[in-house]
Amino acid sequence: MQNLIFVGPMGAGKSTIGRLLAKELRMPFKDSDKEIELRSGANVPWIFDKEGEIGFRNREQAMIAELCGCNGVVLATGGGAVIRDENRRTLYIGGRVVYLRASVEQQVGRTYRDYSRPLLHTIDPARTMRDLLVQRDPLYREIADLVVETDERPLRIVVCDILERLQQLPPR
Repeated sequence: MQNLIFVGPMGAGKSTIGRLLAKELRMPFKDSDKEIELRSGANVPWIFDKEGEIGFRNREQAMIAELCGCNGVVLATGGGAVIRDENRRTLYIGGRVVYLRASVEQQVGRTYRDYSRPLLHTIDPARTMRDLLVQRDPLYREIADLVVETDERPLRIVVCDILERLQQLPPR
């Protein structure tokens, strides 16, 4: 069975929706950031602090390569996973890619109490999210088989929408 891979900005619902879809499809769920934390014994903010963003991105690239080499998993990636060309190639080859979109307002609402997101440790997290979205939106779209809006939509509706649209995709 082919992998199902979620990309998109932080707070778009990749992990939450990914878990629900994995349950619906009876597939294992993996979150690349959580897998990095499990393997390293350190959380993402600590890795960013000690190794910098480059150190984290190196770990992320290795983890994405490993997880995309699996067969039949639902994978949620970190928001910045697409910034490296190699990751985009690996993700696209690794399965069907779903880009979950959310407005900056939704992202802020979903992440404002989450202190585990190092890129939001700024004076103006909303501006940071807007800037990241401008940079990353074309990269998400480049590899996406589906683009799905998550704003103001119940999770169950989003899951059903993805399942229906996946069935309509032509083989690649």
